Amino acid sequence: MEKSPMLEHFAEELRLARAAANMSQTALAEAINYSQPMVAKVESCERRPSLDFARRCDTVFNTDGRFVRIQKRISREIVVQYFREWAGVEQEAKALRSFQPAYVPGLLQTEGYARAVLSGPGLLSAEEIEEQVTARLDRQEILSRAKPPLLTFVLDEYVLRRQIGDRAVMREQLLHLVKTGTNVPQVRIHVVPASAGSYAGLDGPFVLATPLAGEPVVYFDGHRHGQMDDRPDYVNYMIDVWETVRSVALPHQQSLDLIAEVAETWT
Repeated sequence: MEKSPMLEHFAEELRLARAAANMSQTALAEAINYSQPMVAKVESCERRPSLDFARRCDTVFNTDGRFVRIQKRISREIVVQYFREWAGVEQEAKALRSFQPAYVPGLLQTEGYARAVLSGPGLLSAEEIEEQVTARLDRQEILSRAKPPLLTFVLDEYVLRRQIGDRAVMREQLLHLVKTGTNVPQVRIHVVPASAGSYAGLDGPFVLATPLAGEPVVYFDGHRHGQMDDRPDYVNYMIDVWETVRSVALPHQQSLDLIAEVAETWT
């Protein structure tokens, strides 16, 4: 993995904080509930720290969020270039409306499911997969904020039934959807049932973001590129598509019941 300046900065700060606290790598590993080899790899820039790792370091060293701030800058460096602008919009939006007919959206993916999605095509190296899994999980921080944005997800029922990873990964993922949809009031999950037949969403996935200030923007994700569009006429058209898709989807609670039912078929 290519060493970034911020990755080296994190490693240096970690070594300095550990030395100031007179802690060995083993002692730090025990304190943050990670392995000693993981601590060693972070300090040698062989492994990128996760947001959880950074938070635990801040707690142990009482560094008032220093490690989290550095980690977030590392994440911004790692995010695929074409996705960076949208990732910024996503993090600052007051509302997101996401439609996905193929697989669970990144903001709702478990670690196992995300790794299966990224490794399935066989086009990324092991290091690239781990980097992108971590970056994807870091984006999910918005779900645990004190006041998350309003997040509405519409999935095709096919998403629940298409196996990605092994059966345990699928069951864990679907149960995670139920848990998130139940425990996070700002999250609404809707499923378009297979009985809906042909509908507007089959043309492909998209996300509509409503920023804190300004007009909504729409984002389309591709294989090696992404497109963000803020032209009013185009955004308004996609809002109409969204409303059409949403109209054929099941209500939130009925969708969660269906997801829970399908989860048991993956046992």
